[in-house]
Amino acid sequence: MRIKDLKKYPFEIRPLSREDGGGFLIAFSDFNECISDGETVEEAIENGFDALAAVVATLEEMGLSVPEPGSGHQVSGKFVLRLPRSLHAHLLTRACVENVSMNTLAVSLLAEGLGRKRAKAA
Repeated sequence: MRIKDLKKYPFEIRPLSREDGGGFLIAFSDFNECISDGETVEEAIENGFDALAAVVATLEEMGLSVPEPGSGHQVSGKFVLRLPRSLHAHLLTRACVENVSMNTLAVSLLAEGLGRKRAKAA
């Protein structure tokens, strides 16, 4: 596995509570055992991909299979969305302010937008 291939693996970032030390947590859906964190979103991503590289290297050294990117997303109703970092940071901030997960915020915003479109079409 080449390092550049690691960027194909989907991940989720969520803010950590003050009780959990603050900052942000990154998790890779294709690897239950691979999580990391950082003070900023960018640091969490960097640390996460360092951790992912170590997990992949260990699996390969042990002769175990390495999941294909996106293989953890076979359940209906789940998809990966790539965003510009500035938009990602904006959504994370809004989710924190509203005290909801980024996933909940995104679903709400998508449903609201689709509802508006449906109302205009009627």
